[in-house]
Amino acid sequence: MIGKDLRISLLPLFLLALPLLEIAGFVVVGREVGALATVGLVLASSFAGVLLLRQQGFGVMTRIRAEMAAGRDPSGQLAHGAMIVVAAVLLIIPGFITDIVGLLLFLPPVRDLAWSRLKGRIVVASNFSTGGFRRQRDKVIDLGDGDYSREDDLKRGPDHNSPWRRLKDD
Repeated sequence: MIGKDLRISLLPLFLLALPLLEIAGFVVVGREVGALATVGLVLASSFAGVLLLRQQGFGVMTRIRAEMAAGRDPSGQLAHGAMIVVAAVLLIIPGFITDIVGLLLFLPPVRDLAWSRLKGRIVVASNFSTGGFRRQRDKVIDLGDGDYSREDDLKRGPDHNSPWRRLKDD
């Protein structure tokens, strides 16, 4: 229990120290390569973050759809997608420490390691009674122009013959 309390108390300290560490990183890198090159590196990392988010994000969305179509739990792919977003944000934020962490999160083995550590702490809720993921195309009702009108509902009350009433729960 002491370890958990220690981690919680170190988080604000880390958040306060991170900007100072980033400034120190700018000074060190700027001294080695020059101020203009340092600014160029920061801008390049931000641009790379945007490009990587776009490229990797579409790939994750495709894998999530494939998992759901196969009836499997997409939580691992959703976690990968969330970590890619975090990685891109870390690359877009100016600083070399956040860039290093962001680049590491773009690597699938690092994301797998992070997911294996986190999945026991995250609960994925489903509203399906079977507990699985399945398509529900048979539940779609296509209404025509005359099937629904807000003014009609207000005047006459609920219509018990409405297509919405024809749905039967499983």
